[in-house]
Amino acid sequence: MSIGTYRIIGVLGSPYTMKLRAVMRYRRLAHVWTQLNDANAYEIANVRPAVIPVLQFPDGNMQVDSTPLVYELEKRHPGERSVLPEDESQHFLSYLLEDMADEWGTKMMFHYRWFLPRDQKQMSVWLSFDRSTKGGLADIEKNAAIFSERQVGRMALVGCTPGNRPLIEETAHEVLALFEAHVTQERFLFGTRPSIADFGWMGQFSQLAVDPTPAEMMRERAPFTFRWLAELDDASGVEGEWRDPNLPLSPAVKGLLKMAGEVYFPFLVANEDAVEHGEETFRFRARGHSYEQGTFRYQVKCLSTLRARFAGLSDAAREKVMPVLRDAGCLEFLVAP
Repeated sequence: MSIGTYRIIGVLGSPYTMKLRAVMRYRRLAHVWTQLNDANAYEIANVRPAVIPVLQFPDGNMQVDSTPLVYELEKRHPGERSVLPEDESQHFLSYLLEDMADEWGTKMMFHYRWFLPRDQKQMSVWLSFDRSTKGGLADIEKNAAIFSERQVGRMALVGCTPGNRPLIEETAHEVLALFEAHVTQERFLFGTRPSIADFGWMGQFSQLAVDPTPAEMMRERAPFTFRWLAELDDASGVEGEWRDPNLPLSPAVKGLLKMAGEVYFPFLVANEDAVEHGEETFRFRARGHSYEQGTFRYQVKCLSTLRARFAGLSDAAREKVMPVLRDAGCLEFLVAP
C-alpha cells in the first residue's frame, strides 16, 4: 500500500463491509479494497473480535466494528466530507437510525438470505465462490453446503425464525416504503448529502438487492431505492448540504423513528433485561406480533451507548430533540431506569 492508504478487508456479502467501503468512497479517503478469501484469511486470523470488515490503517494497525471505525475516521479526517450532521440533534438522530439499521435491519437481511431454499442455495454458492481460491465447482459447492448448514443453524439464535417472520417482514416492507417515498424527493435522510444513517441502511439494502427473493421484492416495491443503492455505493462525486435544522424532519426520518419506538427500543430493552437476569433468551411483543430470540451482550452495549449519547447532548440540543423522540415513542427508552 502507498503511504497514507487504508485497506479494507471484507466480503461483498457483508452489509457492514459495504457500508464502510461506501463511507470511505464518499469521503475520498485513499484505500485498497481486499476481498477476504482462503488465501489471505491468515492476515486477520489474530484480529479480535473475529468480525468483518477489518480496516488496516496506514501504520499497519487493524481494527474492526464498522460504526466505531466510521467515528475513528472522522477523528483522523475532521471536516473532510463528514457523514455526521453538523447540527447536534440531527447527529444524534442519524446515529440512532444507523444503530437500528445495524442491529434490526440486519435481521431483515439474514432472514431473507437464509429462510427460503432458493436464497440459501444461491447465496451459499456465491459466498463460497467469493472465498474460494482453489478453483473448481465441486470445491465451491462442497463449502457452500457447509456454510449454508451453519448459517441456517444460527437463525434461531439471531431471531430469524418462522415465528418472528411477520414482524421482520412487516418492518422490512415499511422501511422500503419510507425510503422509496423519500429518495425521489430528497436524496438522503438529513439533506442532499449522505449521513451515517444513510450508509447504515445502504449496507443492509446492499444485500437485499442481491439475494434472489428480496431483490425481486425491492424491484417491485422500491425500484428507486434499488437504484439509489448504486449511487450511494460510490458517492465520491456527490456534493450537497445538510438539511436546515429549523425545518421539520422528513416523513422518512419520522417514520423510521416511529419504528424505533415501536420495535427497536422494545427489542433492546427486552434483551437488556434478559441479560441482567442471566437468561439465555428473551421475548417481547410489537405491533401485535410476538418475537423471541437469544440474548446478545453487544446489543446491551448498543442501548447503553444510545442512552449515553442522549445524556451527553447539550441542553439546547436535548430540548430540541425531545419532542421528536417523545412523539416517536423513543424518549422513555433513552432515560436509563
